[in-house]
Amino acid sequence: MSCDCGHASTSTESERRTLRIALLLNASMFIVGMAAGQWAQSSGLMADALDMLTDATAYGIGLMAVTRGIRFKQYSARWTSVTLMLLSAGIVADIVRRLIFGSEPLGAAMVGFSVLSLCVNVTVLRILSRYREVEVHMRASWICTRADVVANFGVLASGFVVLATGWRYADLVVGLAIAIYVAKESVEVWRQSSSSRERNAALSQR
Repeated sequence: MSCDCGHASTSTESERRTLRIALLLNASMFIVGMAAGQWAQSSGLMADALDMLTDATAYGIGLMAVTRGIRFKQYSARWTSVTLMLLSAGIVADIVRRLIFGSEPLGAAMVGFSVLSLCVNVTVLRILSRYREVEVHMRASWICTRADVVANFGVLASGFVVLATGWRYADLVVGLAIAIYVAKESVEVWRQSSSSRERNAALSQR
């Protein structure tokens, strides 16, 4: 009887390497994005940067989960879901603050950063795509990155609107849309975790 230990070890190391790259890229973009969001007075950029931080957290949790058991991986996906929901609430709070106190978002800065962020996220999404049908912690990482790509397009569109018209509410509208989408992704990750738990429970009873 053959042993797949070597294959399993290679697969585990591949997952680790992929998550390390994703973690490094997202952590770096969070720092850049927060600075850009503060400078550009953009809720959309701030939301995008916080989304990067959440993804970096998800990749870190996923990295810890690679060599752990199924139960830990399921709980790591749930922690990812919770952090996504907290992010969504934080974005809404920032939008309300800017709506009350006002802001003057810089369209050019929004466009520039969103293009850079989109390039990073598409790269991460591509390297994670090979794992999106495997274990739940890797699927959660892929879902988070997919949400980032959608958010990037939203910030890019609002940046062009602000640049062309000066209408600051475009930034707030997109920020709110990102918050709603992130909340939806949070629910999806939680469902993925729950369905994985149910499948494993059913298999254990056979």
